[in-house]
Amino acid sequence: MNFRATVLLSGKTATGVQVPDEVVTALDSGKRPAVKVRINDYTYRSSIASMSGVFMLPISAEVRAGAKIAAGDSIEVTVELDTEPREVEVPEDLAAAMTPETRTRFDALSYSAKRRLTIPINDAKTPETRQRRITKTIETLNT
Repeated sequence: MNFRATVLLSGKTATGVQVPDEVVTALDSGKRPAVKVRINDYTYRSSIASMSGVFMLPISAEVRAGAKIAAGDSIEVTVELDTEPREVEVPEDLAAAMTPETRTRFDALSYSAKRRLTIPINDAKTPETRQRRITKTIETLNT
């Protein structure tokens, strides 16, 4: 399903596009459908969300760079329903630090919540930073 939209800027860096109501209706998967998105030659997975009564598709800095777009650009967007399972690979050192109870709590989280916990660990530049982030993640899961 294709549509044209302008990349909107909200705040300093948050960007996204408004998704026409008829596109969301045609996807026939509720008010927050998981989708595969293609902008130019760049493809990514996301979810359409309702914000202030308008359906929006977020576009991260990584996506903007990969698709070579910026806020204010008029773009062609292709979306299709994403029915593939969304799995987060747990870093080995994080998995080793988890107790069975902590792992159960982690496994119960949504895909995006798991990503919010694992991305900072994977992005750590030094072993010390990585360990600090693992410790913080375990503390977060245990509270």
